[in-house]
Amino acid sequence: MTTDRTESPSTPTMEYRRLGSAGCAVSAFTLGTMTFGNETDEAGSREQLDAFVAAGGTFIDTADVYNAGVSESIIGRWLADRGPAVRDQIVLTTKARFPMGDGPNDLGLSRRHLQTAVRASLTRLGVDTLDLYQVHAYDPLTPLEETLRALDDMVRSGTVRYIGLSNFTGWQIQKAVAVARELGLNLPVTLQPQYNLLVREIEWEIVPSALDAGIGLLPWSPLGGGWLTGKYTQGERPTGATRLGEDPTRGVENYDVRSGQQRTWDVLDAVRSVASARGVGMAQVALAWLVDRPGVTSVILGARTLTQLQDNLSAAGLHLDATETALLDTASDPHPVDYPYGGPGSEQRSRTIRGGR
Repeated sequence: MTTDRTESPSTPTMEYRRLGSAGCAVSAFTLGTMTFGNETDEAGSREQLDAFVAAGGTFIDTADVYNAGVSESIIGRWLADRGPAVRDQIVLTTKARFPMGDGPNDLGLSRRHLQTAVRASLTRLGVDTLDLYQVHAYDPLTPLEETLRALDDMVRSGTVRYIGLSNFTGWQIQKAVAVARELGLNLPVTLQPQYNLLVREIEWEIVPSALDAGIGLLPWSPLGGGWLTGKYTQGERPTGATRLGEDPTRGVENYDVRSGQQRTWDVLDAVRSVASARGVGMAQVALAWLVDRPGVTSVILGARTLTQLQDNLSAAGLHLDATETALLDTASDPHPVDYPYGGPGSEQRSRTIRGGR
């Protein structure tokens, strides 16, 4: 999938891209709102929303499960106060799948739960139509045909405009696309995966699956829980008012939290080197690397404070050169060593013509 970039004449640093293979345009950075109503109070949430729009941002991401619907409600009240002029510029997306109650049908991707969930989200957000409705994760209990037909009905009724996936694996993406095509249903246009310089394993199968299907990537956790900002140092246990300081086990499978991973520090050194040469922050370099990865539509920025968000938004319009990108690619390469991704498996992902150029 080719990512189309355009620049707004009024906000020259913010770029806009197609929403996957759809014709809808969104800002290259998305405002993630998982902190709204918990780590960020309503006043702080509104400050972030206003600052994001002022910077040229148009894409806002939430989910019903974010603080049990509080995030959606905060956005809904903000939209109501800002009026139709702002609402018309916003591309609004939410998600459903995880528990919103204690009952056996208060979760999952069944037709029953999705219909209930979308009505509740529309009410909290105070809108008649969602621009993008995403399933938050795969549901092995519900037949995929049931889920896709329910989503298709929402599009045909005008309840949602586009549908998307989140946290799906490669085979789940391919199955969803194949089933939708076979049944003549609306196809998903986006995928929300975890993706950053410290988590690149999705490039082995998930990214190729998305590219093959024309699905745009909306990466979450682009700064690796704060690691890629440079706030943590080798040999020191994360402490203080940070996500890892409050929960040192968060992200332990990817980052140096307990036992240590040398690759983490190699990546941080590379990011720091590029940032120093550029005269920008480490976060801006990590975001600039990600926003230009193949298939990426928009990178989700999640912040606790307005200052954090503004710092991240300063990466808008920043693009690394080939040398800088190669340095980061080399340092962050996860180096698969086992079958099927390592050794002979690498030849299934990339091959050149002998004697070619």
